[in-house]
This record gives sequence, structure tokens and C-alpha cells, in this order.
Amino acid sequence: MPESTEFPPFRLGESRFDQGSFYGRLRHFLDVIDPRTLFVSGRRLNECMKLLDQFKNGTLPPGVTNGQLWKAQKIKQAIIHPDTGEKIPMPFRMSGFVPFGTPVVGLNVLIKRAEHFSPATRILVQRFIPFPAVASANVCNVLLMRHTELSEGISVLDDKGNVVGTSKLAARHALIETSLTRVVLPMPVLLLPPLVMSLLERFTYRSWSRRSLLLHTARS
Repeated sequence: MPESTEFPPFRLGESRFDQGSFYGRLRHFLDVIDPRTLFVSGRRLNECMKLLDQFKNGTLPPGVTNGQLWKAQKIKQAIIHPDTGEKIPMPFRMSGFVPFGTPVVGLNVLIKRAEHFSPATRILVQRFIPFPAVASANVCNVLLMRHTELSEGISVLDDKGNVVGTSKLAARHALIETSLTRVVLPMPVLLLPPLVMSLLERFTYRSWSRRSLLLHTARS
């Protein structure tokens, strides 16, 4: 698709899509909630803001296209609060609504539907639901507290403990490993007790049934 068709002439602060039609409003909404903007680096954000300032001041360098300007505006509007000019935390951005809200909604629906489950299934859900809730909260906490490391990188040390540079790749691996650790650590506390209780209840029920049967047989 030619850029002139895909990207109309740039208009600062306005939507790229026709807001007079349903299809245009739908495309605008899908553009606003695009989760890819959650992974934009700080350097890329600064470049977009600089490009928009240059357009506003009439100092655009030659060769800048409408597509570059529309993409820059999309990134700025997705991350920067229009009133304060500060970064919006990822879970509170429009683009974070789906990835951060889906686990919460899923757990809520599961808890509500537990009323219609069989007694055994309802007990199972009630006992195991804390684990995904705590694991999700732990992962969100890691991403919120350390998301800047993805754009700025972390210090890399040599064998003697000396800083030899910074690495975004190392930061990505560190966040993934930390998130996995935060998921695994609660397992013994939140998964083992329900499993042990289920086994104990089953064993107790069987023992009680056998004793009842033996007593009934002895009395007969």
C-alpha cells in the first residue's frame, strides 16, 4: 500500500483515521490500544517527541515522511500524559488495558462461576486461585519497578566485579528470569498446602468410610 494512501497528511494532535465513519473510529481505537507501544524504549520516545517538536516549530529536517510523523505521535500519545507531560505507568495506559486487564478479568470470571461448579470443583478453584493471582501480581510488580532497564540497560560486570558496560539484552534476560522466579517462589506455599489438604481429606474420608463399614458389619 502506498504511503500516501496509508498515511494521510500529518495533522498534529488529530487522529490519523476518519472519525466521521465507524470504520475510522474502530481503526483509531485499535491504534490507541496497540500493546506494541508498551515496549518502546526511552531513546525511541525521545526521538518521537523531538520530531513532533520540530514539526510544531517548523524545523523538520528534509526527508521526514507523514508515516514517521504519525508513528511518532502515536507513540507519544500512548506513553505521555497530555496534561502533566509525564510517563504513564504501563498498566494505566490504554495500550496496557488488554495485557494487564485480561488476567484480572479471567480470575474474576472464574471466581464468579465457581458458584455453579460441583462442590469438588468449587473447592479446587477456591484453593488454587490464590497462586495465579499472586504470580500475576509479582510479575506486574517486576515489570513496573524495572521496566526502565529494558530501554536503558543494566551494568555488566567482569569476573573481578568491575563494570565493563551496559546491556539491554542482559536487562531483558534479567527481567525474564526474575519474573519466572517470582512465579516459582510462591508455589510451595500456595500449591503444596491445597494438595496436602486434598490428600488428607480423601484419606480421612476413606478411613472414616471403612470404619463405619466395619462398625456396621460388627453390629450386624
